[in-house]
Amino acid sequence: MIVVTGATGTIGRALIEELGGAARAVVRRAEQGEELGCDYVVGNLERPESIPIEPGDRLFLNSAQWPGFVRAHQAVIDRAVAAGVAQVVTVSVRGVTSSSLLGFGMHGQVDDHLKASGVPWSILAPVGFMQNLAGDVDEEGRILGSYGRGRVGYIDARDIAAVAAVLLTRPVGADATYELTGPVAPTHDEVAAELTRALGRTVRYVDLSVEEAAVHLEKRGMPAHAARDLAELMSQIGDGRWASTTTTVADILGRQPRSLREFLG
Repeated sequence: MIVVTGATGTIGRALIEELGGAARAVVRRAEQGEELGCDYVVGNLERPESIPIEPGDRLFLNSAQWPGFVRAHQAVIDRAVAAGVAQVVTVSVRGVTSSSLLGFGMHGQVDDHLKASGVPWSILAPVGFMQNLAGDVDEEGRILGSYGRGRVGYIDARDIAAVAAVLLTRPVGADATYELTGPVAPTHDEVAAELTRALGRTVRYVDLSVEEAAVHLEKRGMPAHAARDLAELMSQIGDGRWASTTTTVADILGRQPRSLREFLG
């Protein structure tokens, strides 16, 4: 059995579709399970005993982040080890470590725990999701950030789900981290141009210094320390570490990942 946590999220829903509904989804409320159209159980990661895993199962471990993210994910991994699952596939972020800023560091801590657990593992390590780009446009048609001229190989989350589906259905292979990107890495000016074409209204990227971005984020209600860290994180992403693209999606799926233009339609 393939057990899918985070089943109602962007990747989770796409994964269940890729699997043709042949999965057991973990949902917080029964009505969510009914919407998914597959077998489901009510549970959540904060109660590891509610995750229905048995010997030989394959677990897709993913969720949105919250303060208890690391502890909960580590506990579920421990439960998977004790249950004798065949494989854990999880979603992280490209290039993170346990000392990375904000949620990136959370992912790094979970990755370290999974690698040391002894259970067969696959870590999906994408960059930013195309699904989030339109939401970054404010009411004045601006994308505000501190990315500079850095390029980012944004990926369609559906391609991440497709890769996960292959890893969860083919024979379990060697432990590995899979760095996932789109086919090209545009600058944020180029992203804005694509959004302008797709949305039919002008979108422009406004580059800010780390200090200016932190002030902007704080004005929007983010705590000062978190605002500074997020602004710094944008700058780090824009320094070129996400500028290269990989062939991983094509290697696994036998097709190219969707481009931003294909995604936007």
